[in-house]
This record gives sequence, structure tokens and C-alpha cells, in this order.
Amino acid sequence: MGTTSVGEFEQLVLLAILRLGGEAYGVPIFEEVERRTGRTVTQAAGYLALRRLEDKGWLASRMGDPTPQRGGRAKRFYRLAPEGLAQIKRVRAQLVRMWDGLEPELDVP
Repeated sequence: MGTTSVGEFEQLVLLAILRLGGEAYGVPIFEEVERRTGRTVTQAAGYLALRRLEDKGWLASRMGDPTPQRGGRAKRFYRLAPEGLAQIKRVRAQLVRMWDGLEPELDVP
């Protein structure tokens, strides 16, 4: 596994795709991030992150069938590649280790 870091927004995108179960396309991914974080996701930032994650080999994508609702254009569906799942597991383990024992400092029960 490489030492490539996973940015905060990239983590949110990977987790949204994982949460959406299998494959998802751009808009529902961005809406999931917004709904769970309260953070606004512009389509430009979202699609740039998806492309970056795919370039890193952490996402795989496929084109769906064209739909009349989109003027005959097809949607691109994304899913976590094995390396993407490994990266998000690694990040979670790191964060858990960093948070461990800090509850008293934060007054968290």
C-alpha cells in the first residue's frame, strides 16, 4: 500500500460512495456528503475529486445507459476499487488511534 494521503474531502466522497452501496453517480454522492456533513459541495469540486480518486486507482467507473431525462446523455457510475477500500480502512484506523484516550480532554463520555 502506498503512502499517498487521503484528503478530508476525498474521504467524504469515498465514504458517501461506500454508504450508497455499490455504485452511485455524481449528484447523489454530493448530496450524501452535504446531507451528512452540512457542507456545500459544488459539482465542479465534486467531479474534480471523483476524477482525482479515479486517477489514483481508488475508484472505478462505468458509463450507464443514456436516459431521456438527461437529454440522451449517460451517467457515469462510481464504485470503490479495492485500493480505495484499503485506503479508507487505513485512514479510519489512523483516526481511531489518534482519538484513542482523548475523551477526558474533550469531556466526551
